[in-house]
Amino acid sequence: MQELTHWINGEHVKGTSGRFSDVMNPATGEVQARVPLATPAEMDVAVAKAAEAQVAWGNTNPQRRARVMMAFGALINKHMDELAELVSREHGKTLPDGRGDVQRGLEVIEVCMGGPALLKGEFTDDGGPGIDLYSMRQPLGVVAGITPFNFPAMIPLWKMGPALTCGNAMILKPSERCPSTALRLAELLKEAGLPDGVLQVVNGDKEAVDAILDNETVQAVGFVGSTPIAQYIYGRACSNGKRAQCFGGAKNHMIIMPDADLDKAADALVGAGFGAAGERCMAISVAVPVGEKTADALVERLVPRIEKLKVGPYTAGNDVDYGPVITAQSKERILSLINSGVEQGAELVVDGRGFSLQGYENGYFVGPSFFDRATPDMDIYKQEIFGPVLTQVRANSYEEALKLTMDNEYGNGTAIFTADGDTARDFAHRVNVGMVGINFPIPVPLSYHTFGGWKKSAFGDLNQYGPDAFRFYTKTKTVTARWFSGIKDGGEFAFKAME
Repeated sequence: MQELTHWINGEHVKGTSGRFSDVMNPATGEVQARVPLATPAEMDVAVAKAAEAQVAWGNTNPQRRARVMMAFGALINKHMDELAELVSREHGKTLPDGRGDVQRGLEVIEVCMGGPALLKGEFTDDGGPGIDLYSMRQPLGVVAGITPFNFPAMIPLWKMGPALTCGNAMILKPSERCPSTALRLAELLKEAGLPDGVLQVVNGDKEAVDAILDNETVQAVGFVGSTPIAQYIYGRACSNGKRAQCFGGAKNHMIIMPDADLDKAADALVGAGFGAAGERCMAISVAVPVGEKTADALVERLVPRIEKLKVGPYTAGNDVDYGPVITAQSKERILSLINSGVEQGAELVVDGRGFSLQGYENGYFVGPSFFDRATPDMDIYKQEIFGPVLTQVRANSYEEALKLTMDNEYGNGTAIFTADGDTARDFAHRVNVGMVGINFPIPVPLSYHTFGGWKKSAFGDLNQYGPDAFRFYTKTKTVTARWFSGIKDGGEFAFKAME
């Protein structure tokens, strides 16, 4: 049985708590490794060592820090297949999806290669008589990232790239369900030239998280996960005087107008709804066709596409559409919600409850399910299922469809499929959601923009990656300077007596 480690001061360090969490193979239901769970004392030691290392790193020229990101990016590309398999082995997603996980993280690292341009301050000449004003962006010190299981490479890279480029040291607490990718990324960062101690990977559970939140040295916390935990971390971090950006759950709607290309809309819904077994905070989980005719025509197109989906382990080849969900508990929760949808009166058009894969009967596989004629009072609509379940809620008009989206407590992502520019523009302008797609189902912004939801999908003032990340991981210092000056009456050629 493989026993994983922490990554402290540039090397693998065994845990001392005596507590471990099993790292499962979701395809087989077997334990494939054990990961140590840190004590508060272990966390405090990691933070203290990070604080020591940060001083020199923070004083390093921003361009030299960017060169580390350049070397890191090259190493990620070199080890892309290895990293993708690490992701797939512990999460269960397909290898192409695992590569996509790594790639979207790498794109943020590529922006960090140009970090010096985003770290420039401002200057005002002659703000007063002989007075100049200038501002500097300086690192916060030690910051922390607490990342989820569903993107073991992408989200750690979203956190560590900007934080380190800004001159901070980082404590990364990855999900104990998928820890190996973060540990491998730490090894690659050392190979890229990151000084020891600047990145610490400390594995743990709630005990480790609370140790981060209560440690006075940690100046900022970034989190991605469920909304209840996001609220908890945001509240505790803020009450301890830390900056916090905490991203939570989602219930992403896609509106399909009568003039939309329904074949393209159906393809988009299947990919966005069932990719990664629905374990994405940007997954489309609610389809909202406008009009009965649109809804009926969409069902005709969706059903054969959903029924053809290939479910299996990542080792079965690149034609697998999605793999297992992360745990047995997740599987049971998803099946329970499907049962509740049936009991509450939704029409289960495609039923994935009886799915079983020969040779993988103990894996956490859930077949694709599709509900039609759901209503907003049903549990399948109100709760984030986080599984391979697509729910259709029919709307009589565009305004009714828009209201469904706007009344939902979450506001992460949304999309509209239409051929009408006026409708699309109106939707983008009015909808109270942080990321909007127009004929684009999963509107995750490119890395030089910024990622973040609204309402109960996000807590904090600044988003992930892009310019907002460089604001979040730095503090601004403004200097007002005046130099008294006079005109000398010619040169002086003799030594003056000491006064």
